[in-house]
Amino acid sequence: MPPRPRSGTYVTTSTAGETVRAFLPDPLPPVPPLALLPSDLDLLERANRALGRLDGITDLLPDPGLFVYVYLRKEAVLSSQIEGTQSSLSDLLLHESDEAPGVPVDDVREVSNYLAALSHGLRRMREGFPLSLRLIKEIHEVLLSQCRGSEKQPGEFRRSQNWIGGTRPGNARYVPPPPDRLMNCLGPFELFLHDQPERTPLLIKAALAHVQFETIHPFLDGNGRLGRLLITLLLCAEGALAEPTLYLSLFFKTHREVYYDLLQRVRTHGEWEEWLRFFLDGVQTTAEQAVATARAIKGLFQADWGRIQGLGRAAGSAHQVHEVLKHHVILSMPRTGHLTGLSAPTVSSTYVRLVELGVVREITGRQRGQIYAYGPYLDLLSQGTEPQR
Repeated sequence: MPPRPRSGTYVTTSTAGETVRAFLPDPLPPVPPLALLPSDLDLLERANRALGRLDGITDLLPDPGLFVYVYLRKEAVLSSQIEGTQSSLSDLLLHESDEAPGVPVDDVREVSNYLAALSHGLRRMREGFPLSLRLIKEIHEVLLSQCRGSEKQPGEFRRSQNWIGGTRPGNARYVPPPPDRLMNCLGPFELFLHDQPERTPLLIKAALAHVQFETIHPFLDGNGRLGRLLITLLLCAEGALAEPTLYLSLFFKTHREVYYDLLQRVRTHGEWEEWLRFFLDGVQTTAEQAVATARAIKGLFQADWGRIQGLGRAAGSAHQVHEVLKHHVILSMPRTGHLTGLSAPTVSSTYVRLVELGVVREITGRQRGQIYAYGPYLDLLSQGTEPQR
């Protein structure tokens, strides 16, 4: 098979006192069309089956909303870590419960904004609003609200040149389209999202759209996070997922250098097929991991319920605390009392018993103002979310 040409053209532009070559991507779908091998079609089928099993995950859990809640937070942490934040899942949960003022506030606020941005996009689409450039700008505004990047035109396509890698445009790894050419790229991109000029199978569309968005890089900040959000939003918009349960950020974080290299190889060598294989492998792997995690969570809850049953008369209050910990993971004693209606002495004695059972652990080491985590559950959720310090 002869090598593909690059997937766009270069234009000369002046920025920051330098003359550089900026890249203009060709409209999607690629020309010539993707040359998929039988093995590629097999991979596409496996990825679609894994996605279907993931969409049916609600049948596995007594509270599917809980799974969506915690997976949203895991994805928010991971996607932000790819951009360099040092916030962990525990930091986010502590921040949300107002329990720990010592967490890195700026980093956690970025993660919280990711959650808010995804929620905003899903809500608007459920109200009937199409996945469009207008909605993408709305989501971007939420993403950058009141955190680092808030001075970089939230909700507006950039009006100045940006670049990726390097200290200046002249030594950058990649220079996206000039601002006066953005709409020439974004207009066809929006049409492609809506199957114009032709219908594209959904997972292939999501794979191509992610690269195209990252290549256009239409905002001054937040492009990476928004480009990953776009994958989930597209799958939900077209009905492949009833809830936003597929998150590729762990796969992208684990294979970070390959991820960035393949994005660049599409631009320079038109290697769409290599990128598609990577993406589909990520979909299959991530969906299978999510299903396995859901099963593990269900098994953990059942096992801990059985252990608590053995507490005798104290089992009733322990079950109440166990239930609220499923939904909040990290709690102080006063907050636990508020959520359960149990007295402070009962909450205190219940936590002592749950610690003895290995169900919870105290995470501050303090004598007063202790905070408890549903330890085994938090460990399951935190797999892969450790910051890269």
